[in-house]
Amino acid sequence: MMNNFIRNSALLVVILLLCMPVYVLAQPGFDPGVPDGAPIDGGLSLLAIAGASYAAKKLHAKRKKAEDIVEK
Repeated sequence: MMNNFIRNSALLVVILLLCMPVYVLAQPGFDPGVPDGAPIDGGLSLLAIAGASYAAKKLHAKRKKAEDIVEK
């Protein structure tokens, strides 16, 4: 009896959560004169360069540590 109640309650919550985006809107529609999409400018390229340099630094440090272990 209690197991059915828990299962039915969970099913009801899942159905409500799946239907909620239909009724909840975060913002109204855009003006017709505004172009669609987000602008990609220098900020995104700076983040990509910073991420690539951080990955290269970590890779270099990992290889350096592996070489030190092999030499010992």
